Amino acid sequence: MASTPQHQQDEDATKLQFGSLFENADPLINAEVCMLLEHRKAQHETEDMDEDQEMSEVFQKTLSHTKRFSKFKNKETITAVRSLLNKHNFHKFELASLANLCPDTSDEAKSLMPSLNGKYDDEEMQQILDDIKQHIGIQN
Repeated sequence: MASTPQHQQDEDATKLQFGSLFENADPLINAEVCMLLEHRKAQHETEDMDEDQEMSEVFQKTLSHTKRFSKFKNKETITAVRSLLNKHNFHKFELASLANLCPDTSDEAKSLMPSLNGKYDDEEMQQILDDIKQHIGIQN
């Protein structure tokens, strides 16, 4: 019988256990990744104006994906949503997941992130989700 490496045994996203590899990592919201990639693309275009070198296909696909799934369109909204979720002491994985997925209901949030079960009652969780949606509405 093959044994599972220790780092894999310790990983369980439902319990917010991500192993030593991710212990100091800070997950980003899709919109933050999009902003970083847009900035890099602009740098590339400025630096390589004379050269006919394009960004890699993986870069282009990642940028396209983050544009498509970003819920927040500007830095102020991203900062406001991060601040809102930090105020409620979410784990950094929960924070990024809530911001990226923007679930509609408390039940949906708890189904997508089992670690939220028992953390907040349904009313309080729904208010947090509604506050996130309000930020989406303000930016449009």
